[in-house]
Amino acid sequence: MNRILIVEDEPKLAQLEADYLRHAGMETHCLSDGLAVVPWLKDNMVDLVLLDLMVPGRDGLDICRDIRRFSQVPIIIVTARIEEVDRLLGLEMGADDYICKPFSPREMVARVKAVLRRLQPATINATEQAIGLCPQSFKVQYEGREVELTTVEFQLFHTLYQQPGRIFSRSKLMDLIYQDQRIVSDRTIDSHIKKLRKKLSELLPDKEIIHSVYGAGYRYDPQQGE
Repeated sequence: MNRILIVEDEPKLAQLEADYLRHAGMETHCLSDGLAVVPWLKDNMVDLVLLDLMVPGRDGLDICRDIRRFSQVPIIIVTARIEEVDRLLGLEMGADDYICKPFSPREMVARVKAVLRRLQPATINATEQAIGLCPQSFKVQYEGREVELTTVEFQLFHTLYQQPGRIFSRSKLMDLIYQDQRIVSDRTIDSHIKKLRKKLSELLPDKEIIHSVYGAGYRYDPQQGE
């Protein structure tokens, strides 16, 4: 069951969105305060965020940017701002799609399903289903065992894990992990990946799930590791 975070300060609209998504077989959680979104997401895993830009406390675009500092969870922006620059800015900050108010609840559900289909792998094998990520403690769990990662290691694995099969270049990973613009080299990412692989090998000693792609970068693929 997909879990959706609804960020909306209009109670009736939030309830309407939640009702339609639940009717479509999804689990929902609602937040109305922009200041609560990032802390909540750091402690909870969801499959998609439905983010209104005009929530009190923080601007939605700032929230979107901050989410991208630690997560690649799909984000659909909901906005009454019709200016094209706002739409483009939202997408450049990491949003996956946008919906303009007023909108049909059925259209909203269709957009959510489309983004989830686009970003989810076609098949999930038993290994991938069994691997668990705990953002509160930066631990990875598998069949009753667990290893604790550093903040950067967890961010790297979470980024790769969310999009199996996708190749992430070293520069893309650096942009996602080090958003404070610090100067790091390709070797820094390589070093973190090496340490991450060593820790994951404690959970899956006979399987390599993070693969190097010569001249391109890294990808997470538990099926190829079998």
